Amino acid sequence: MASTDALPVIKVLITLHPGMDSLDFIGPLEVLSQAKHNINDDSTKAFSTTFVSATELTTTAQGAGFRAHMEFKEAYARLSEFDILIIPGGGVDAILKTKSEPLGLIKAWSDLQKKDPKKERTLLSICTGSLFLAQQGILSGLSATTHPDAYAKFEKISSEVAQRDLAERCDLIEERYVVNNLRF
Repeated sequence: MASTDALPVIKVLITLHPGMDSLDFIGPLEVLSQAKHNINDDSTKAFSTTFVSATELTTTAQGAGFRAHMEFKEAYARLSEFDILIIPGGGVDAILKTKSEPLGLIKAWSDLQKKDPKKERTLLSICTGSLFLAQQGILSGLSATTHPDAYAKFEKISSEVAQRDLAERCDLIEERYVVNNLRF
């Protein structure tokens, strides 16, 4: 079996916001925390996860509380350290209305990739987290999906952003598969 000494730990930043869906956070966290470079060696952890939020404690739509490792100011300063940015869905209306985080961080992530295209980065949204990506123009000209109850809202945002940015609309895929994964 090949040595895993040279395999780096992939650094993941997960955003937290009030009213997010617990499963949209816990699902990816469960998978990432179990992944190893060598399944027979617990010391070969494949991912390290860091949570970012505007406040130390974030309460989900289900009433669960999650503690952040850092606030957004620090996340902006350290953004280039991360390989993957995960955006959970849920609680999207308040974020879109106030144009608050994680919207700015999503844009900064996209801008970072434009500045340094040699490094492979992944932007992963879960469920209605895709509405945040659409709002920031990240999905223009691409295909994406969201929760079936948010199809109309997604289409509206995509149309508004296309007009605002003079860009292509995002094609909505209505297949009831709610994970969007962009690899730059």
